[in-house]
Amino acid sequence: MFIVPAGQCDTHTSRVATKWLQEHSSEFRHFHCAPKSSDMNIIEPTWVALQCAVQKRSPPPGTLMDLQTALQDSWCEKPPGYLQTLVDTMPRRVASLLCARVGPKRY
Repeated sequence: MFIVPAGQCDTHTSRVATKWLQEHSSEFRHFHCAPKSSDMNIIEPTWVALQCAVQKRSPPPGTLMDLQTALQDSWCEKPPGYLQTLVDTMPRRVASLLCARVGPKRY
């Protein structure tokens, strides 16, 4: 069984994926949370970490090219298992959302 947040079909969902989910809907348990819930999105903490790293730079990036370089450098400074660590938190995030069924949680 898979768990899929209800309401995830939006402009960023392919027709192929939407059709597949509809055809296999009996294999999924749906729960309601905000479609754009940061609780279920590992990109959000990644962006926050990059933003914090760039803001700590001295001097701060002065041009778009400087910002791009700062972001790339900050990304390269992340440890090799950084994304896997975030992925590993997903079972706990899903369980927490299912139990609480309320607003965002801190991890």
